[in-house]
Amino acid sequence: MRKALTFSAIALASSMALAVPTAAFAADSTSTAHSASASAEAAPVALKISPSTAKPGDSVQMSMEVPDGSTNLSISSEALNNVKMTDGRGATATVAKVADGNYGVSLTGSGPDGHKLQATAQITVKDGKPTPKPTPTPSASTLSLSQDHGKPGDKIQVTIKTAPNEKSAFIKSDAFGGQVNLKNDGKGVWTGTAVVAKDVKTGYYGVDAFAGGKKFDTVKFSTDATGPVTPKPKPAPLDPSQHKTPKGSVNTGQAPIGWVPSDAADNG
Repeated sequence: MRKALTFSAIALASSMALAVPTAAFAADSTSTAHSASASAEAAPVALKISPSTAKPGDSVQMSMEVPDGSTNLSISSEALNNVKMTDGRGATATVAKVADGNYGVSLTGSGPDGHKLQATAQITVKDGKPTPKPTPTPSASTLSLSQDHGKPGDKIQVTIKTAPNEKSAFIKSDAFGGQVNLKNDGKGVWTGTAVVAKDVKTGYYGVDAFAGGKKFDTVKFSTDATGPVTPKPKPAPLDPSQHKTPKGSVNTGQAPIGWVPSDAADNG
């Protein structure tokens, strides 16, 4: 019985001696791994660009903040050409020929623990040249008549509006006997008077409008050549001085009385 107890005590003591270092080793490993992971996650990742505003063709410098041991670092942007990584944690590039505006710059890579790294920056592209004024679109020429119908001899007011630099404007129509020239006020407004032709016939006529020698519009004009029936003029009364006195009668302004048989009886 005594030997068994001694053996058991020795076995228990041996077992306890072996277990203590094993537990201590496991605790150190876990702490180290946790510390390494926390360090990788806490490391800053950033991208800076200078100058932040540039024009096409300018060179820019970039600097990166990434954890030690990072790999596969790459910088890209629509606004940058010829991106080159330099020694350390920097890069250079040339601003591309792009339209004015703000552009994103992206940094990608892999951290020392294999996790993906990503950061962004912004660059403003401005060529510094004044923005050209848009070329004004010439307004379409227009024609207007004071009325769209008339009778022979009627006067129709004509107005054509064109671009201010137009050199000529006129209308043509058989309703007005041909071409009607217009006067310019110097601001692109042309005016004149068209007279309905005397020999025009009842019906519809086209009125063609021209600006700068080119026809730009045609409008319809109706005519009425029937007109009212003109009454015959009444004869004017004769002036007394124009009356003729028949022979053997007195000028009374009236026709002479005809011969009657009673006159012959009286003379007898």
